[in-house]
Amino acid sequence: MSALKLFVPSAVCLLLVNVALGKPKKPDLPAVFENAKYVYVESVDGDILKPGLFPEDRQAISDVEDSLRQWKRYALTVTRSDADLVFVIRKGRLAAGQVHGGISGGSRPQPGSPQAGPTRGAEVGVRAEAGEPDDILRIYTQNEGELKMIVWDRSQEGGLDAPGVQLVQQLKAAVERAYPQTPPPPKKP
Repeated sequence: MSALKLFVPSAVCLLLVNVALGKPKKPDLPAVFENAKYVYVESVDGDILKPGLFPEDRQAISDVEDSLRQWKRYALTVTRSDADLVFVIRKGRLAAGQVHGGISGGSRPQPGSPQAGPTRGAEVGVRAEAGEPDDILRIYTQNEGELKMIVWDRSQEGGLDAPGVQLVQQLKAAVERAYPQTPPPPKKP
């Protein structure tokens, strides 16, 4: 009888441990990564076509888009409002500056005159920025083009550099681990 008293509690403990270990773990990433189809890539300062965008950010947008095309899990969209996920990037830089200028000419009515007359204009501007030295990749959900919630946020020195684009590779590994894609069934002859 005493052997039975020792066996039953031990067996119950082993059964509980087995059940606890066998329970599927909750994924590290939100389900939006599993269900997303379309993504949009932009810089913290705007999209790739924005005048005055830092050249490093423009190149990083292009490199992230290329990396996403190679991954083939998500399709790129040309408008933010069509995306399920918005990738927002920033190349690392402690400090940066830009000088821009332009000259314009054309015809427009002069104040107080009903006739159009020639006009000339000049524009000069300076922009400075200070920030983190590491590259940043933040992924947001959006609603009607407005960024809503950050669902992934990483930074790394050189993390947006091609050809590897390490921040996208880290995301790819996390998504594939949490939500592996099943290959399509073989075609019947």
